[in-house]
Amino acid sequence: MRGAKSFGLNIDVVYMGVWSRIVNATALRCAGSAAVSRLGRFTLAHFSPTGRGPRHRQPVRSLPVQTPSLNQFRRIVIKVGSSLLVDRDRGRLRQAWLAALAEDLAELHQRGADVLVVSSGAIALGRTVLGLPSGPLRLEESQAAAAVGQIALARTWAEALGHHGLTAGQILLTLADTEERRRYLNARATLGRLLDLRAVPVINENDTVATTEIRYGDNDRLAARVATMAGADLLVLFSDIDGLYTAPPARDPAARHIPLVERITPEIEAMAGGAASELSRGGMRTKIEAGKIAVSGGTHMLIADGRQKNPLGAIADGARCTWFLSASTPATARKTWIAGSLEPRGALHVDAGAARALRGGASLLPVGVSRIEGDFARGDAVLIRDPEGRVLGRGLVAYDATEAALVLGRASRDLEAVLGYPGRAEMIHRDDMALGVG
Repeated sequence: MRGAKSFGLNIDVVYMGVWSRIVNATALRCAGSAAVSRLGRFTLAHFSPTGRGPRHRQPVRSLPVQTPSLNQFRRIVIKVGSSLLVDRDRGRLRQAWLAALAEDLAELHQRGADVLVVSSGAIALGRTVLGLPSGPLRLEESQAAAAVGQIALARTWAEALGHHGLTAGQILLTLADTEERRRYLNARATLGRLLDLRAVPVINENDTVATTEIRYGDNDRLAARVATMAGADLLVLFSDIDGLYTAPPARDPAARHIPLVERITPEIEAMAGGAASELSRGGMRTKIEAGKIAVSGGTHMLIADGRQKNPLGAIADGARCTWFLSASTPATARKTWIAGSLEPRGALHVDAGAARALRGGASLLPVGVSRIEGDFARGDAVLIRDPEGRVLGRGLVAYDATEAALVLGRASRDLEAVLGYPGRAEMIHRDDMALGVG
């Protein structure tokens, strides 16, 4: 991206819901690539001698605060809202703006980052094509508009990214796809394979089939779920405002911008307002909810003004924004969830060779499984036991109990002949495994 900017400045930080003035802090304000070599990855240990957060609610004073840089992140989800993508008055795509954003995305992709896009705009486009009136739409009207608009939206993204030699892959999700474990794993596997192939997934809620009762209703929270599903370490929410303020700035001229949020507290939630326009179903409130989802899954988040051209480049150049920091990483958060939040539905017993391989960081292959216990379904948590029956850990199994019994002890090359279809190479992938827990 564009060059970095380092500043000596006074910076306000919201810390545990308390205002803290950091005096003459050397901070990177949404900095760019040149800063990475000088500062490396930022750490929350700056806020506490132990790196575990404060022991009381007093503000931390006179300590350097470093915001991260876009170039630090390996997998980035960018959320684009309808009000940015669609010209409200004309009901058309902002082609020049989208072309500039595609240029930014291509720069990220070229330096090796995985890029995912969560894009609104289908309903906004479709309602214009169908001649639907302005104002709120009935559910069936929204579904019809989405059916028409999604075709144009997908084509536009494919053309914009294709101009830079990038391949777009469309994924339409519903709430159930991110909440039901089996469907979640299928969607996660699809995203992972697209990224392995260096494609750019373009994701939207499947508004043609989602009902009021089973929908996100905004793409901020959907983007956060996609970020945690994909193991992204950064979520960028582009909006028509440059971040979080102490109050909605349109109503309160004295509202103060907050550049950094270390923890989302009730005080932070109280600062959010409502939706900004009829094209957008989100607002700052849904962005804060998205932040809670993201940071709990180990994903950092930033909110930035996306209205200018090359908005990612503007962030790298020091444009004002708000960072929400996570104390974890996607891999650590996922393994913590597997280790402590899921009840095991069975067990896989492995041979000595597999046990050694697992301790070395490998995935569990069917050939290393000697027997199974329990009636589990694909995606369930199961215990992993060594030949003596000791628990090595637990993980999310890629087969149900019936299929696992068929493939145990089999080499990966034999799975298709046994199952009748190309099965997954791993019984439990290492990313879905937490060792050292029972």
